[in-house]
Amino acid sequence: MTNIQFGTSGWRSLIARDFTFDNVRFATQGIADHLRAELDRPGSPIHGRKPVVILGHDTRFLGREFTLAAAEVLAANGLVPLLCERDAPTPVIAHAIRVRKAIGGINMTASHNPAEYQGLKFSAHNGAAAPQEVTRQIEANIRRRQEEGWSFKAALVGNYACKTFDPRPAYVRQIRKLVDFDTIRRAKLKVAVELMYGTGRGYLDTLLEEDGGARVLRFHDCLNPLFGGHHPEPNAEGMAEVREAVLAGKAQLGLGLDGDADRFGIVDKDGTWLTPNQILALTLYHLRKNRGWTGSVVRTVPTSHQVDAVARLLGVRVHETPVGFKYLGALMESEAVIVGGEESGGLSVKGHVPEKDGVLACLLMAELVATEGKPLGKILAALEKQTGEFHTDRINLAVPAAAKAALLERLSKGLDTFAGKPVREFITKDGFKFVLPDDEWVAFRASGTEPLIRCYLEAKSAAGLRKLAAAARKLLAA
Repeated sequence: MTNIQFGTSGWRSLIARDFTFDNVRFATQGIADHLRAELDRPGSPIHGRKPVVILGHDTRFLGREFTLAAAEVLAANGLVPLLCERDAPTPVIAHAIRVRKAIGGINMTASHNPAEYQGLKFSAHNGAAAPQEVTRQIEANIRRRQEEGWSFKAALVGNYACKTFDPRPAYVRQIRKLVDFDTIRRAKLKVAVELMYGTGRGYLDTLLEEDGGARVLRFHDCLNPLFGGHHPEPNAEGMAEVREAVLAGKAQLGLGLDGDADRFGIVDKDGTWLTPNQILALTLYHLRKNRGWTGSVVRTVPTSHQVDAVARLLGVRVHETPVGFKYLGALMESEAVIVGGEESGGLSVKGHVPEKDGVLACLLMAELVATEGKPLGKILAALEKQTGEFHTDRINLAVPAAAKAALLERLSKGLDTFAGKPVREFITKDGFKFVLPDDEWVAFRASGTEPLIRCYLEAKSAAGLRKLAAAARKLLAA
């Protein structure tokens, strides 16, 4: 009996080991039990709605077949599954949930994980990832069904007939409201786009070309469930081919998406891969200064305080949340937030879905370059003359499972000093974060699935960052 657990972005596991058709049906039944109870509960946000559930999948192995298996279970529970006609980006599915006033959505995706993984993500009626209190109910429903010996007599795999729709037109209309394509068109940009064999093809590249008038050089814009043998993640390594094209003068900007297009990667004119932390700061700067947007900014605990420094310059309030876009999205639904984002490569903006959108992030960076007529690095350097530099790093340190609990207990008691500097603030909102003088800090989070401690670091110089990293390793090895 598989223990199906939902993390920050749903349930993920290895295909054919734990991620099987039977387990997908168990997970879907747990979701159906939750939705049916909410439909019947007075005061529920979906009470009385038509029971439509949006379904989608990325380009991974058996994605459509797993999705059809979920659709069959939903229909047997009196719900109405509506399937995206082709693989679709996560933000597009989130937008479709909102536009069609659905009661929720199921997305088969393992995002940037290796090809041998598949995942199931449940989104609420507002398009946001389901909060923890909901996923815990779903997990309890699944366990109850497993203990009861529940089974489902299914159609031949892949043969269930489900009504489909095209979510692209409505999403494109939304993006046109948020992005200044006229400015992009006037700049006549040359852009290299890394699509990573994923769902972003026909979205980012086509919008840049048709709406933005850009000359687009595409990379990996075909289907390949093995992602070319690489992780579908637009980090510096994943954007290497785009970087080579930019350095060869074939493009002045490189933009990339992960497998389900909710994360972004940006390569500047000089070949520098800009960190998600830097892109979040630049997005806030652009939308506040150049577009005149008002509101606050929200970031996760381990996201750079460069965001805070830019916010201070622009008179913007900063919120801090635990890791996971569901926490950012919840705040974005409750107040005007110019931009919300996290260091792992996700952001969204005011008036959009409370979910990560890599397509939008990339387009906004193209818009910033077009607006100011300068590379992103020069814009960032001008900002850093006012805020100082910010150097960040994340290191994963292996810790034996037996020692992990003791280490976390020790960290939970706080520290008076770290790397020879006084701890000015101790934050326990998500893991343990120690804020030092001059906007420097270190944060520790335990992996929920591996014997690892994740350590996030930020200093105002490269030398300072090395000193923090050495102190972190020494602390964890003690």
